[in-house]
Amino acid sequence: MRLNVLNIRDVAERQFCCGCGVCAYLSPDEIRMVDTLDYGRRPLLRSAVPRDPRTVDALKVCPGIELAHSFDRRDPNLIRQLVDGWGPVREVWEGYAADPETRFAGSSGGAASALALYCIERLGFHGVLHIAARPDVPYLNYTVLSTTRAEILAATGSRYAPASPCDGLQMIEDAPASCVFIGKPCDVAAVAKARHLRPELDRKLGLTIAIFCAATPSTRGTLELLRKVGVQDPASVVGLRYRGRGWPGQFEVAVKTRDGIERRAMSYVAAWDHLQRYRQWRCSLCPDHTGEFADISVGDPWYRTRGEKELGHSIVLVRTHRGQQVVRGAMNARHLELKRITAEVFDGLSPVQPKVRGMLWGRLLALRLMGAPTPRFCGLPMFRYWLGTLTVKQKLQSLYGTARRVFTKRLWRPHRVQEYVPLASTKQQMTAIGEQHAAAAAAPFGE
Repeated sequence: MRLNVLNIRDVAERQFCCGCGVCAYLSPDEIRMVDTLDYGRRPLLRSAVPRDPRTVDALKVCPGIELAHSFDRRDPNLIRQLVDGWGPVREVWEGYAADPETRFAGSSGGAASALALYCIERLGFHGVLHIAARPDVPYLNYTVLSTTRAEILAATGSRYAPASPCDGLQMIEDAPASCVFIGKPCDVAAVAKARHLRPELDRKLGLTIAIFCAATPSTRGTLELLRKVGVQDPASVVGLRYRGRGWPGQFEVAVKTRDGIERRAMSYVAAWDHLQRYRQWRCSLCPDHTGEFADISVGDPWYRTRGEKELGHSIVLVRTHRGQQVVRGAMNARHLELKRITAEVFDGLSPVQPKVRGMLWGRLLALRLMGAPTPRFCGLPMFRYWLGTLTVKQKLQSLYGTARRVFTKRLWRPHRVQEYVPLASTKQQMTAIGEQHAAAAAAPFGE
């Protein structure tokens, strides 16, 4: 059931939104993506009533309200034991970018960057559409089309902050040759839907790469993280990395002071432990954390213990024939150093998909029973894992925890999208954040 979801505004206000930005790409005259302090990137309609018929198309391709698999489960090239829990997987590899600079800069082994560079340098692709830190506000993200090695390396490292890479898909349409798209699993799912509506996008999409994702923290999460490392003025931040430059790296921020540039840091584990408390609600309802709709998925090999001062490694899931061609080509061209690994390692990956799928079935059931907005998923098995994988305690948690959040998050009511605009000074910034937080708490039903 999708309660009162009639247009893109409803998607955002009912907390279905993933923040991918595909709606702004399809209807740029009617929709723009904005940062919100507590919810992430959200579409904001330019007029009170959506007039552009493309807003209907935007609703059709929205990954927040519906996801459906269409791949052939009988394909003999797929690894059978992974299909139900992990989607289409042809091959599983572990390794790293052959170039030491690329490997060091990446969050894990730099595999995604190495694949993008291979496509540009060897296959004649025009560029890669992905996200990078905003030059003027480094703790926020924006969408870029990188065409050179220097541009790609400048944007390496995970960005644990809201991002909407699909809002830049027009750049792929306008490109003179094929392009790579890199994004979160929900971003890639949106692209997979959009390419069916836009033939030119489909023609120019040479490869899609998904990055494993455990959730998207809100902007407030980063601002509070800055406070934890002693940065009281967000406007003083001139550089920020959530991880990378080693595996897994650490949270690092560069701050401009009277005496020059100071650097503050926190361990990756501590930073992520903080940030995950600020996850957007839709991430709690996500059935795909590993990019099942991509050609290639890349993530950290958390299934094993990391060695002391070990250099980065990436796990690479090949999902399509096109992905298989590119990975093999990148290995032959010495852009990637990879070795085959078995499907058994998936039992130790985080998030463990069968458990995630099982918990999700219970959450969706609780939402339906309470009349709260509920997305629809097809071809992503959940009930069997709820029934056979979860303990009795976990089953009850999936139901009770969600029922409690319906009230604490006021999920039965719309939440108006309020744009967050970074300000110049400490006093302005902190006052505005405090006022927005107080207004949200005082408003009836979170409106």
